[in-house]
Amino acid sequence: MGTRVELMHMFRTLLVPTDGSPGAEATVEHAAELAQAYGAAVHALYVVEVGDEPIGLSGEDRTELHESSERRGREATIRIAEQAEQQGLDAARSVREGTPHSAILDYVDEHDVDLVVMGTHGRTGVDRVRLGSTTERVLMRSDVPVLSVRLTDDPVEDVSYDRIVVPTDGSDAAERAADTALDVAEKYDADVHAVYVIDPTTFDLEDAPRSIIGMLKQGGRTATDEIAAMARDRGLDSGTDILRGLPSEELLEYASGVDADLLAMGTRGRAVGSGRLMGSTTARVVRRSPIPVLTVD
Repeated sequence: MGTRVELMHMFRTLLVPTDGSPGAEATVEHAAELAQAYGAAVHALYVVEVGDEPIGLSGEDRTELHESSERRGREATIRIAEQAEQQGLDAARSVREGTPHSAILDYVDEHDVDLVVMGTHGRTGVDRVRLGSTTERVLMRSDVPVLSVRLTDDPVEDVSYDRIVVPTDGSDAAERAADTALDVAEKYDADVHAVYVIDPTTFDLEDAPRSIIGMLKQGGRTATDEIAAMARDRGLDSGTDILRGLPSEELLEYASGVDADLLAMGTRGRAVGSGRLMGSTTARVVRRSPIPVLTVD
């Protein structure tokens, strides 16, 4: 794990899992942009979900459904690989069987993937929910950064990362996310906005002593100032803000207000403990964010 953290800033291999969604172009565009910036290879992966067939299917129908899914996977991964190759990138593709999130994580380990770029929603109905849950499971378990991109049927405009919002709660995960975000920011000479949100639901702030509120603000200043200083050391413009409210709502509103291109945050905050559960704030932001979210364990 320690070695992985040391290496994670250099994205050499990017993985794009796909379910064949027509809106996946946004995911591919972000993967291709980062691959260009880092000189990385792009891998496309489609997972044929075993045991997902409707109950009561005959053996012949089951075989036909399986073959149809494999064919869909081949077509989807070929499209991604060809799109990457047209941009002069090295590309690879694979169709596997299994449970999607497990197969994705196995592929990450086997191919030394440095960044996973995934859509946050599938096609429609059950597929929409399925991809969302697959992405969240990958986020919860991945040892490498994950870039979550909202799928859209709208044409994808030029991808850029000119303004990056870096929320922090002072945790180790937030620090690692900030470090990774600053590496991306340096590639794009981006402005960095370090943000700390005081959550009034954690404390009854109306009745809390001023000393408690003061400690929270001071902790926020310390955490955001540290990120801003790291950004300036890299020659980047930076700013800090202390917000108050429900963290996910405040962060999304703030990102919209500064016209951010990317949010970068840790998967586990201080309140989550030592378990491998994704922080509730991160989960809410990933589900609702119209801009990509880079998460780091």
